[in-house]
Amino acid sequence: MDVKEDTLLDARGLQCPMPSVKTALALEQLDGGQIVKVLVDDPTSNRDLPQWVRGNGHQVLGMEEMDGYTEIYVKKAGG
Repeated sequence: MDVKEDTLLDARGLQCPMPSVKTALALEQLDGGQIVKVLVDDPTSNRDLPQWVRGNGHQVLGMEEMDGYTEIYVKKAGG
């Protein structure tokens, strides 16, 4: 993806719901409109993390399948 993230969260090796919890903590550190790239390898998180993001008013800019994990780009609300 051609998106420049402001921070990177490597949540590989974590099982749901921890990637969502870690994403929430990462978003707290960002200003509105900033982007976190989240790396996940838990299949449940591929489904649940985007739902959590949208349900909390943030935006999923895209998801990209890599070799053994997924990159999820999340834009914090308010920017």
